[in-house]
Amino acid sequence: MNSGNKQHYLLSAKARTFSLLEIARLSDDEAFEMFKEARWPEGVACPKCGHKDHYWLGTRKQWRCKCCKHTFSVTSGTIFANHNLPLNTYLAAIAIYTNAVKGISALQLSRDLNIQYKTAFVLAHKLRESLMDYQPALLDGEVEIDAAYVNGHVRPANRIENRVDRRLKENQDPMKRAVLVLRERNEVEGEGGYKTVTAVAKAENEDSVSAFVARHVEKGTMISADESTAYNHLHAKFKMERVNHSVEYMGKNGENTNQAESFFSRFRRMQIGQVHSFGNLYLNRYANEAAYREDTRRQSNGEIFGNIMKRCATAHVSRDFCGYWQGNKKQGETLIC
Repeated sequence: MNSGNKQHYLLSAKARTFSLLEIARLSDDEAFEMFKEARWPEGVACPKCGHKDHYWLGTRKQWRCKCCKHTFSVTSGTIFANHNLPLNTYLAAIAIYTNAVKGISALQLSRDLNIQYKTAFVLAHKLRESLMDYQPALLDGEVEIDAAYVNGHVRPANRIENRVDRRLKENQDPMKRAVLVLRERNEVEGEGGYKTVTAVAKAENEDSVSAFVARHVEKGTMISADESTAYNHLHAKFKMERVNHSVEYMGKNGENTNQAESFFSRFRRMQIGQVHSFGNLYLNRYANEAAYREDTRRQSNGEIFGNIMKRCATAHVSRDFCGYWQGNKKQGETLIC
């Protein structure tokens, strides 16, 4: 907001439409009803066959389908399937996750909920997994593209004669990864980025950029990029504007990648200030979480809570984190190319 006499949205009452206290005060039955409504707003349906003809098993808090005889609960087939914690604890976890605008570590979540670290670790990753279907429609209008490297720090040797040139490829960490971002500018002045998508690649190069842009950008879009040679080939397919960051932050005609840089600023705060370490195996999920948070930052926390709860209620059983501590772990990274 440009005017100095206007209050920032996040400081206003409109940004706060629910609190953690509301969730903490829920009874078991109220938490059950809240999650049931999020999952089946049009009435309970069997997760196996989809039919709505069923009967209630009151002592077990389950339903049995009259069509296929499948017995199911309010969390059956969701990321909370076979849960061992009370349902209001999971709702509290969603509330805490919602209000942690720059992400939250599993250690902090374990303290807030008084649960084991292992439980909190899996729970936090399940919440990130529920956001993985967050993919805005094809970006168009004016779009910015940029990349940032993570997990690539090489600690210099103590003595100067033992130090190497860390800019050379042979001296870089093989675990180094590039997080790519595309951000569509909002048509409303002062509103910043509008839609954000991310991807992970081993390097910021022509192949990774080409695959990323082809997947998410509409033809005829204006793309803003920096001076990296990885974006040179885009001139053949898109209208381009470039800014040389070694000389200036913004070009003479307003060329910039400020919204992409803004995303990485918050992404770094999530990494350094909250989570501290991004494993490459799930780096794409951390980046996607940051994109989701960036695009919903002008929604009230009640809206965001409801959206994440709905995603958790409708997401399928986690393939990567169901039985994680018993050895069921993701086998490979998710890279754009």
